[in-house]
Amino acid sequence: MLWLSSRAALMSWRGGSPLSNAPAENPLQALAKEFEKLGVDRVAAALDRELLRRAQDFAAGLEAYRRHPFRRAAPRTPVAWQEGNVRLLDYGSVRKAPAVLVVPSLINRYYVLDLLPEQSFLRHLAASGLRPFVVDWGEPGAAERDFTLSDYIAGPLDRVLTKARDLTRGPVTIIGYCMGGLLALALALRRPSDTAALALLATPWDFHAERPEQARLLGELGALLPRFLAAGEPFPLSIIQFLFLMLDPFLAERKFVRFAALDPKGPAARGFVALEDWINDGVPLAHNVAVECLQSWYGDNAPARGEWRVGGQAVRPENLRAPALVVLPRRDRIVPPHSAMPLAAAIPQAEVLRPALGHIGMMVSTDAPATVWQPIADWLHARLA
Repeated sequence: MLWLSSRAALMSWRGGSPLSNAPAENPLQALAKEFEKLGVDRVAAALDRELLRRAQDFAAGLEAYRRHPFRRAAPRTPVAWQEGNVRLLDYGSVRKAPAVLVVPSLINRYYVLDLLPEQSFLRHLAASGLRPFVVDWGEPGAAERDFTLSDYIAGPLDRVLTKARDLTRGPVTIIGYCMGGLLALALALRRPSDTAALALLATPWDFHAERPEQARLLGELGALLPRFLAAGEPFPLSIIQFLFLMLDPFLAERKFVRFAALDPKGPAARGFVALEDWINDGVPLAHNVAVECLQSWYGDNAPARGEWRVGGQAVRPENLRAPALVVLPRRDRIVPPHSAMPLAAAIPQAEVLRPALGHIGMMVSTDAPATVWQPIADWLHARLA
């Protein structure tokens, strides 16, 4: 549809309608004059050829992805605790190592943190002498369908921290990734005596720091949800994926065109398929959580205004007393650095790591182990010592 809009716009220019009220210096005016010199029919034919080529390249990449034989084998990871559809997975190979509780987002499967045996943040932490636990949220089932954010944080998340503490007999380091960073922060503030340190990776805080108009529009969407979803009906994955698509509408074209040129037997193609399968394996949000995130976070910007509450208590990063590390990927388009930086500024003496990676790249790229994973492990060892 995006490609076809270019074709439709060209044909409308023939009559001059989109440019009739444009200022003289508008670059579209100059472009329209070039079209007139060349002939609109010639330009239209060239545009048709380009659109066909792009469509064919995109289709070839998409078909190559569909036919690729790789299928991720789910690792057999011990389940340390389970309640409803929420599980706590134990990635620790050394039982007496310091505990690290990793909290992922509620809308993506946890295994981007353990995508492939050679591409695993969790296994890297374990190999560095830590004992990582990760929360597998699963899909909201009967037990979680009416959950709010407070229910998740004061309920299963609070209890997994207790389990990790009891298993390792000491305070636990908490790591939150993306949306999970907000949950991790709230948990650390609720349980200061059980929190050894806190690391927040690509965690949004000021939702109006960039694209405030889009954020407020999402807030309005949250207000409309009860009209379209029955009480307790989860927020559909298809809408979540559409909202992410709007951040970069041409991303799908670029990545599948690149994939079509890869050696299908090579590691790059294997990694692409593993990541794309993970992207397509998201989960819906519990109804009340979706409304709260859209209205309170995006619409009202409650976290940055000090008005986001969990269990009746305001989540105030300035009250955190545990050592803190904030990781701000410089190429993050999902959580722009300007959105996350106010959180680092609000936490007393927080240290900041700025890798030259993107939001997902910090967990899956070939540069991630050296520029993100090992610095996090080194920071943890230094603080826990």
